[in-house]
Amino acid sequence: MLPLIITPNEILRAVAKPAILPPTEEEIKLAQGLIEAMKHYHGIGLAAPQVNVSTRLIVVATAGEPTVYFNPEISKNSWRKIEMEEGCLSIPGVFGLVKRPARVLAKYFNLSGQEKEEWLDGMVARIYQHEVDHLNGILFTDKATKLISGQELLAQYGLG
Repeated sequence: MLPLIITPNEILRAVAKPAILPPTEEEIKLAQGLIEAMKHYHGIGLAAPQVNVSTRLIVVATAGEPTVYFNPEISKNSWRKIEMEEGCLSIPGVFGLVKRPARVLAKYFNLSGQEKEEWLDGMVARIYQHEVDHLNGILFTDKATKLISGQELLAQYGLG
């Protein structure tokens, strides 16, 4: 299992290096390892720097099969922004309100090395943006308007 990197760690603040395209066998194995780690740590997205690898690679999973994005970029985004609670596997026990565009035009390469461009919206767009931020050394806590501990959050909902 790939080890999960927790803050503070300098790799989480560094700009990740571009992935080799088309993806090498090693990078495809890394993508598979990211998916396994994301599932193991009960996440819905994971970036390579979160497992101590400086490569522009993320995985995102919502309802269906996880999607792998090599060298992901955001080329456009909607004017409309939505503020939602976010958390991060690399910052355990902390949550915050983060305002992000509701839709983004994602440019990336898939596992086959094919360039793709598609509009993402809803939760997939939010996770994609969060993970792309990781590749640029940005943490959700940098953008949060309010931070709250996991215990405070549970108490808020009468669960703590």
